[in-house]
Amino acid sequence: MTVVNKSKVAVGVVPTHLKFVGALVPDDNGKLPRTRSGILKVVSGMRAICKSSPVKLQCVQVPLFPGADSKDLQDLFKGMKALKLEVHLIMMVGGANPINPKDEDAVVEMLCSGLAVAKKYRVKHVSSTSYEEWLSGKPLKGKAYANAVQQVVKLHARCYKEAGLEKSPVQAWHLEFLRGGEFQNFTNAAKAAEVVKAINKKIRKKFFKVMIDAAHCGDSDLSMSENEAVIKDLAKVDALGIFHASAKTTRGCLSTDDGWIAALLNACASTGKLEHVFIELFHHQDAALEPLRKLVKGHGVDTTDGRTYDRTVVDGIIDITHRLNNLKARKVLK
Repeated sequence: MTVVNKSKVAVGVVPTHLKFVGALVPDDNGKLPRTRSGILKVVSGMRAICKSSPVKLQCVQVPLFPGADSKDLQDLFKGMKALKLEVHLIMMVGGANPINPKDEDAVVEMLCSGLAVAKKYRVKHVSSTSYEEWLSGKPLKGKAYANAVQQVVKLHARCYKEAGLEKSPVQAWHLEFLRGGEFQNFTNAAKAAEVVKAINKKIRKKFFKVMIDAAHCGDSDLSMSENEAVIKDLAKVDALGIFHASAKTTRGCLSTDDGWIAALLNACASTGKLEHVFIELFHHQDAALEPLRKLVKGHGVDTTDGRTYDRTVVDGIIDITHRLNNLKARKVLK
């Protein structure tokens, strides 16, 4: 039975359920994993989701690693276009710390390489977690924290200028904060908002936005109502970005979200600025996430309840679509 998305909000998937290692991360030569028949695994995986989903998907958000093979990227965009999916890019940064001035050139180079891909393929929305280095560093306070904020602002403003984003197809750059432990400093929506508003002020454009990931919000030190207040404030200054429907802690089936997805989706919808919702599940056995399983109690639990990951993702797509339709029926969404 077909489920029609009656809202104007685009629904998509972040295909992390396919596993970073084995599906999304390129090898040492930059080559992306392929099936035995030669199809990119990320394209094959999304084809399976599109085929089994009763909801017509509109977009996909794909991780982009520096050094990815140009021919593979061409095949990726061609494959997603064949599925009628608009591609959003998540620009991955590793081996350098955005808050360390000594690493600024290295981080800028990585981000600008991703932005070059975005421009080449006329990508409208890019994302990154380029506040600080994953699972590294230490908590900063006072002047040291203020300096870190200024460094992140400087770095992203430099990328905006050097990549020529003002006259490019890229319409917005969505910055994603992470939970405490994964990040040491930029660990909640309010801190992310401070940075994004400062970047926009520096470049004199309403270009950067805060991604609202329900999982990271739920795992942060802010209450549900405090997160809702930040969302409202971000919308007022046109800095409210993409919404990730993702379950806190487990990062698995959306039924494990403990109410965070419903509350924050409603808060975003109420602003009138909600444009994209992506369903994001992590595979509980992904080798790339082993450090996170060791760090976070409850992460890595198998929440599929006997289903395949494809089925669990599709169930999440259906759930989110019904939520959007009912937000529209209740006139929360216009």
